[in-house]
Amino acid sequence: MTHKHSALRFVILLGVVSLCADATYEGARSITGAYLGSLGATGTIVGLVAGLGELIGYGLRIGIGYLSDRTRQYWRITTLGYAINTTVVPLLALTSTWPAAAGLMIAERTGKAIRTPPRDVLLSHGAMQIGRGFGFGLHEAMDQIGAVAGPLMVATMLAWQFGFRGGFGILVIPAMVGLGVLMITQRLYPNPKDFEPTTADLETAGLPRLFWLYLAGIGLIAAGFADFPLIAFHLQQSGVNAPSQIALLYALAMGVDAIAALLFGRWFDRIGLWSLMLAVSLSLFFAPLVFLGNLATAILGMVLWGIGMGAQESIMKAAVAGLVPADRRGSAFGIFNTGYGLAWFVGSALMGILYDRSIPWLVAFSIALQAVSIPVLLKVHRRFHRLS
Repeated sequence: MTHKHSALRFVILLGVVSLCADATYEGARSITGAYLGSLGATGTIVGLVAGLGELIGYGLRIGIGYLSDRTRQYWRITTLGYAINTTVVPLLALTSTWPAAAGLMIAERTGKAIRTPPRDVLLSHGAMQIGRGFGFGLHEAMDQIGAVAGPLMVATMLAWQFGFRGGFGILVIPAMVGLGVLMITQRLYPNPKDFEPTTADLETAGLPRLFWLYLAGIGLIAAGFADFPLIAFHLQQSGVNAPSQIALLYALAMGVDAIAALLFGRWFDRIGLWSLMLAVSLSLFFAPLVFLGNLATAILGMVLWGIGMGAQESIMKAAVAGLVPADRRGSAFGIFNTGYGLAWFVGSALMGILYDRSIPWLVAFSIALQAVSIPVLLKVHRRFHRLS
């Protein structure tokens, strides 16, 4: 087996792990907004819980990324994170108050924070062998297969009248399968860095300036991108009373996410950040369609939302891997995700507050921030190519 084929198999196996993890926590996230609403939470609470989960989940990554680079224990930290990330989800079936459910939602985000920076470093080694955009795009596409399967599992349980608890409980299956595949992958590929050619790193004080400019652009996108629990809450308040319909809408978005990740990842390898700018130009229209329209326009809005998520999840990480030397990627991914999460928290909290006061202002806020990110990304693209 050639080095490239072995790297591809490694990326696929990591993708299977993420597929199972996404089936677990995205299955839960498809109904957590509606579930919190059923337990008495308000729109402000839903927005704050979603944003706080992302803030804690992303905020921890700066320390985890630094720890990963210092210890080089990428596999062990990744395994710990996946264990927390997936095993707490089925416990939502045992909750009966919104604070208890919110606590488990935040714990799930914490586990994701622990496993993401070291996992992305491991993945970047394989992606360097097969193309950064394609490698991260393939991984994200497999993520989203799970993100479609999970909500469908939940929707089925709800349709069969097992309720929220049945929907959460069924997710123990993908959680256990994913952890098993992770153990096998670690045994088969103990040193993924072998996939990446050794290069002499440039001695620089900290991370490149271009990295920070890029982070600023992505932060604008994150702040203007509504989290799904708030969307689900809005749909429930707007008359979509069947939780299974909301879960199916989320499954649709995740399916679009998978296709977008592959397409925009391939385009990234060819045209760079133009691919992300195109995705943002499309996804910024999701807010008026979802929050100001009816169910039919909400479907189109969720398609655009899925395009934005797929492009962000694949291209964002692929660009970071190209901007930062291999031995500093754990720290870079950690810092990047912390900044992203902080922006997501601020945006989610503000949109939750705006929802309770003026939905049109929420929509204007979302569109404006995403639109402003485009000239920033254009500047990064031009500078990167001048330095290449």
